[in-house]
Amino acid sequence: MTDTAAIEVSDLVKEYGDLRALDGLDLRVEDGEFFGLLGPNGAGKTTFIEILVGLTRKTSGHAEVFGYDVVDDYRDARNAIGLAPQEFNVDRFFPIREVLEHKAGYHGIPPKEAERRADAALKRVGIYDKRDERFDWLSGGMKRRLLLARALVTDPDLLILDEPTAGVDVQLRRDLWNVVRDLNANGTTVLLTTHYIEEAERLCDRVAVMDEGTVLDVATPEDLMSRGTDTITITLADEPSEVPAFDLDAVLDAAVEADRLTVRVEDGGRAVADVVTALQAAGHQVVDLDVSRTSLEEIFVQMTGDDASTARDDGDAGNGDAGGHDAGDDESPAEAEVSQV
Repeated sequence: MTDTAAIEVSDLVKEYGDLRALDGLDLRVEDGEFFGLLGPNGAGKTTFIEILVGLTRKTSGHAEVFGYDVVDDYRDARNAIGLAPQEFNVDRFFPIREVLEHKAGYHGIPPKEAERRADAALKRVGIYDKRDERFDWLSGGMKRRLLLARALVTDPDLLILDEPTAGVDVQLRRDLWNVVRDLNANGTTVLLTTHYIEEAERLCDRVAVMDEGTVLDVATPEDLMSRGTDTITITLADEPSEVPAFDLDAVLDAAVEADRLTVRVEDGGRAVADVVTALQAAGHQVVDLDVSRTSLEEIFVQMTGDDASTARDDGDAGNGDAGGHDAGDDESPAEAEVSQV
């Protein structure tokens, strides 16, 4: 880990006519972090990524990748990044190993080394045995693996995963988790956008919650969840006619239904013993209990007002540039391909 941030942006603005997709975004991702980006549709996540990789020009503000300005030092910035995008933007006419070799070639990697790296990347994601097949012959899960392999073929310092497990089964999702965990453990900085809240909860050191083009908060998943409340669900031997009286500061509110009592507290782990003791002192016998913590998904909904199940960013609604360049971009075709992958 170095003193230079993997990503540092300040007052970043992107406008499309009257629409402000990014509204003074400030964010710092440390070298070596596994960082999550959460937000509903139109929050600005994809626009932010496209500015980093050169698919979109910022309107104003500053953005750096490992100290390289994404505009002034665009070649160095892009060479540091490997992107696994949401969309399948792979040439369907080449065997998949050649797709990876071509990607390496765009970064100036000699043919023999490109071949070695392509094979290593395919082995790493578990599709080396499919190396001579075309993209269209692969299953959906294998296509996702290929996008990750293509992002890895240049050995990037920053790996950007934009919805990497969208539409894949549980087993493949966990396989991909293991791959990116290992990469991060070996020093690769990972930036993840996902609408699977569990994914961010399990993988990320910190997450940023975005909405309407700005960052609402940055914290560890644990810190965000600690801001919610816990619920203690207790099954009693009797059926109290009303909620037992709790003389406990920890209890925020309580409700009773038949023999089941639901108690909301700030910290279930600390409060549960006091709650049970108070019930027993009042003559109630506890048969069973369960403590459930506020989930990251619930915190996300509280912060953004959006159901996490719909918080998938398919190009940022209205941005008009997903997968393409702003008018007037002066990159060569080779540079455009490097930007996309």
